[in-house]
Amino acid sequence: MTADAAEPCPLLIVISGPSGVGKDAALSRMKEQGRGRHFAITATTRPRRPAERDGVDYVFHSEQTFRRMIERDELVEWAEVYGHLYGVPRAQVRDAMTQGLDVIMKIDVQGAAAIRRIAKDAVLIFLRPPSVDDLARRLEARMSETGDSLHLRLKTAQREIERAGEFDHVVVNADGRLDETVREIAAIIEREKRRTPQRRVEL
Repeated sequence: MTADAAEPCPLLIVISGPSGVGKDAALSRMKEQGRGRHFAITATTRPRRPAERDGVDYVFHSEQTFRRMIERDELVEWAEVYGHLYGVPRAQVRDAMTQGLDVIMKIDVQGAAAIRRIAKDAVLIFLRPPSVDDLARRLEARMSETGDSLHLRLKTAQREIERAGEFDHVVVNADGRLDETVREIAAIIEREKRRTPQRRVEL
């Protein structure tokens, strides 16, 4: 058996998709499974929601601090989304991959495109709803959006769904099918781990 076959290279896996599609729920279920993965914690300037924990759900920063991180090239990628800044700390990803852990990042569609440019061997997975109408119902049920905000998110979602073809894999996350969605993502990761030649990511 070759060294490559014995020790698969750690993967950089990007989970993306429109707001409200269920990325957080899918990742939470994946975290429960363990399996030697590191789930990258995104840094952001947006206000913390009541149930969120700093350093667990996101790393919350002032805009001034975040801008300094950009200047120091401390982020793998960053983007402005709905007026707030989001980015993944580079050191966090490097440290996990050095330990041989697959790294899973949850980022928006434009952030996924940036990852593709700097790490062509990253695995990009697009999570999409069965339809835009289905997504609208989810966002309305969340009751965290005003009329104008909801309209903006749906318009953005439509544009993002049109870019699903830029991803390596597309997974439909239907209501009540979360476990099925997570199983499909896990199967994609396992197939990618067995791929020849292996994906090799350097950041």
